[in-house]
Amino acid sequence: MCYVYILECADKTLYTGWTIDLINRLKVHNEGKASKYTRARLPVKLVYSEECDNKIDAQRREWQIKQLSRKEKLKLIEMNYIDLNI
Repeated sequence: MCYVYILECADKTLYTGWTIDLINRLKVHNEGKASKYTRARLPVKLVYSEECDNKIDAQRREWQIKQLSRKEKLKLIEMNYIDLNI
């Protein structure tokens, strides 16, 4: 099982990624060890996630989400909102 996720950074920008361990990945992002982009924009919070069957599907979905405009990403987040306070 893999996950595609969207984080909201402290500066309100959105970051999209994929992982096999969502809780650990969020922790690593907030420790400043996951990506250069989020390291400079801490703290981050999880605002969206979806399950994928495998790594290839997760990477494909990540790419699709990254092609969306900010407005479209916000709509995706809003439509699938679940309290993700992990």
